[in-house]
Amino acid sequence: MAHLGLDQSTNSPVVLLKERDGERVLSIWIGPAEASAIAMEMQGVKAQRPMTHDLLKHVILGLGGELRRVTITNVRDNTYFAELLIRRDEQVVQVDARPSDSIALALRLHAPIFTSDDLLDQNAGGTGPPAPERRLDAESLKQYLEKLDPQDFGRFTP
Repeated sequence: MAHLGLDQSTNSPVVLLKERDGERVLSIWIGPAEASAIAMEMQGVKAQRPMTHDLLKHVILGLGGELRRVTITNVRDNTYFAELLIRRDEQVVQVDARPSDSIALALRLHAPIFTSDDLLDQNAGGTGPPAPERRLDAESLKQYLEKLDPQDFGRFTP
């Protein structure tokens, strides 16, 4: 089960993945754009034009593929890694992806999200990042995004 939270110490969005039939939670800090994409899908809000995750969903389906699952595979230097497992006919392809993008896509394609017991134990055991202090509802996310300065996203050069 996925939820969004807001870490009040860093004012950053956090996706919370709770294990099925258990109490352990995996906390993954994400960017505001990814938080918005996840929140919109969780709230059933559709953009007027396809967002990147919607586009990828349509590409996968249009090519006859199916997102079988997302796996949060590893964490190194406080950076999480994920893989998409896409099946098309008898061919299975694993694609390296950011967890935030993977989660946004999994929500759109109703695919399960997996991780290892080691990652859940690591997060629950205090060696991972601390749990966020409050959950992020749609209105809080909207207020958070409205207050962002474009400089928060960094500078982009062509």
